Amino acid sequence: MKFLIYRQAKSAMQSGNLNTKKWILEPIEPKNSRSNNNIMHWVSSDNTKNQLRFEFANKQDAVDFASKKNFDFKIIEPQESKIKPKSYAENFTN
Repeated sequence: MKFLIYRQAKSAMQSGNLNTKKWILEPIEPKNSRSNNNIMHWVSSDNTKNQLRFEFANKQDAVDFASKKNFDFKIIEPQESKIKPKSYAENFTN
């Protein structure tokens, strides 16, 4: 089973950076691993490893944990946003 190590992105609904400092280790779910029960309208899965989600303070801790457990993992590096400083006066200049 493959795992993904990444840092959660900032929510588009807020300007704050809550929950963006932690690194996440979670399995990559294969396609068609879930099935729908049409009578009860439940979604079921025969693989309970998809419920795993580990949080780490930094990337190195996540990599060390995955290596120690012999997980096959992929790391996605976060893209940092660049904030260009502006002044209020720039709204009125060409």
